[in-house]
Amino acid sequence: MTPTAGPAQGNHRATYREVLAEPRFRLLFSTRAVSITADALRITTFSVLVYSSTGSALLSAVAFGTGFLPQLFGSLLLGSLADRLPPRALITGGYAVTCAAALLLALVRMPIAASLAVVALVSLATPVFHGASSRLVAQSLKGDAYVLGRSLNNIAGAGAQLFGLALGGAAVAALGPRRALAVSAFLYLGCALAVRIRLPRLRPAEYGGTPGGAVGERGAVRASLQGTGLLLRGRTVRRLMLAQWLPPAFVAGAEGLIVAYAGERHFAPGWYAVLMGCLPVGMLVGDLLVGRLLRPRGRERLVVPLTVLSGLPLIGFAAQPGVGVSSCLLLLAGFGYAYGLGLQRPFLDALPPEGRGQAFGLLGSGSMTLQGVGPVCLGSVAAGLGTGGAIAVAGGAVTLTAGWMLTWHRAGREPSRTTIPASTTASS
Repeated sequence: MTPTAGPAQGNHRATYREVLAEPRFRLLFSTRAVSITADALRITTFSVLVYSSTGSALLSAVAFGTGFLPQLFGSLLLGSLADRLPPRALITGGYAVTCAAALLLALVRMPIAASLAVVALVSLATPVFHGASSRLVAQSLKGDAYVLGRSLNNIAGAGAQLFGLALGGAAVAALGPRRALAVSAFLYLGCALAVRIRLPRLRPAEYGGTPGGAVGERGAVRASLQGTGLLLRGRTVRRLMLAQWLPPAFVAGAEGLIVAYAGERHFAPGWYAVLMGCLPVGMLVGDLLVGRLLRPRGRERLVVPLTVLSGLPLIGFAAQPGVGVSSCLLLLAGFGYAYGLGLQRPFLDALPPEGRGQAFGLLGSGSMTLQGVGPVCLGSVAAGLGTGGAIAVAGGAVTLTAGWMLTWHRAGREPSRTTIPASTTASS
């Protein structure tokens, strides 16, 4: 069953070569991969810096999560700017501000509270320039090419995150945390310059914005809140967002318990790292195979089965399996993550053209926030059921989400596309 409110648009299967032949996507794709590497480097290095300065594991964890939670508030309060301001200026400015923040942390010895505030303030703006970038990708790639573009972004994002974590460890060991932060600033600067030089300046009609450029803060906040409310009141958009938020949040909660599970089962030192690597490896393989081998309608028909696959193996942890079985279960769960590819076209089709940037920003910030909350909630469950039981609960929750998706109606009791009134997108 395809969990979408409308029929699929065509069944042409695009190729990765076609997607990478689009110059605008190629630029945004490459800079995004570099920026994710820089993000992983910056976040882990900043966490190390805080721990080395304070000796507090709690503050180190807060430093690691500070860049995630404020994104939701940024999307709610400023998300409309992704549709109202020129994308080249937004994306370049986003990378430049993040570069400046990394340099500030690297060069200035501030109190910990001030350092955390700098990271939090920058993360408020993250959904705005990410939303603008996603909007441009949706405009540049049509039909199945858009889905494969998202697949490439997922594959490159996972790889860049792993590379950034490894680079962060090597940079901290070789240079120390502050100089390692300067390396991340250099990467952000390269992204900003690449977008500024190679992305053409678009007219408002080309990116869907409103003539008049800048908007006042009160106007932006009011429009962002109104736009978010209208998006979430539309049943189709709300369902598709929840379908992309909930399974990753539950799986992230299970992933956060892997180290503790390995400790409880007395696995040999280092095996926890192997187990943690199984999920992203499964995700990479799943995205590659499902994206490359299946046609659009095939992906959309497999949304529910793949969602079940991402949750059902985790239920097996209730039996407290050993290393080999645990690795296989996590690989299968990671493969099921490819369910998201079948939701990309229905989600894009349900969005109003004048609010896509805000919708993409909200989708990303909501997902990041829930993936940060998931480990905390599952950690509380583990206190009563043990880590194996808590991981099984996460798998059961994903499976129940798949059952909920199976109940969706295809027909159109409501319009498949939410309409945002012109008053919410006009300049103040």
